[in-house]
Amino acid sequence: MSRQVALITGSSRGIGLAAARELARAGFDIALNTLADDDELAAAVKLVEAESVRVCKAVFDVGDLSRHKSVLDEVESELGPVTTLVNNAGVGVMSRGDPLDVSEASFDRCMTVNAKAVFFLTQEVARRWILKPRDRDLTYSVVNVSSSNAVAVAVPRGEYCASKAAAAMISKLFAARLGPEGIAVYDVQPGLIATDMTQPVIESYRKRAEDGLCLLPRVGEAKEVGVVIASLATNKLPYTTGQVISVDGGMLVPRF
Repeated sequence: MSRQVALITGSSRGIGLAAARELARAGFDIALNTLADDDELAAAVKLVEAESVRVCKAVFDVGDLSRHKSVLDEVESELGPVTTLVNNAGVGVMSRGDPLDVSEASFDRCMTVNAKAVFFLTQEVARRWILKPRDRDLTYSVVNVSSSNAVAVAVPRGEYCASKAAAAMISKLFAARLGPEGIAVYDVQPGLIATDMTQPVIESYRKRAEDGLCLLPRVGEAKEVGVVIASLATNKLPYTTGQVISVDGGMLVPRF
């Protein structure tokens, strides 16, 4: 019997792991991705396996485009064809500062992981969906995790903002291309979320949220983003595609 299979990039911790656990609770078999086969990944595998689903490791750098095909082959061999791609892996800036001082290395790193990898991994998965017969009883979708910085400027993180804006457009592009195939594509834009990546600045985020930056005056949790991702992947928002889902406590709502 065919089953839903999700490949979630950057899923050994944070939002990616939260999404993996929520999708596992929905009955998806899960391919967990990170850069190294380490203790953190092993712990993540145990957490997801506790939901009584099959789990495999997909250890690769999403920015290495030459690995995309072979990794998808490996996942398919272990779990079956991927039905859901969650492009979650991302990197921040090498150092915060003036856009006038941004290095080419930091710019290229953000663009490679946050945008280029999203485009080409989605391309490889989409080609497989279009070229091979698909199970009509299953849901096929792409969920890209960009950021509120796709639309809101953070001057000290200019190259990050640029890469997330590119990722947001990539979501719209593939929504337009894959809509005729019955495949939905979404752009989830988290706001101030407590994760390992934001840990160094989370207290300042928390204060800003409580002081009125967010309509819901608190920072969000990775699990909350995971629930949103799982809702999209399980077609809880039917007859939708190309949407931006802002998981930001109302931070970007225009107001006077």
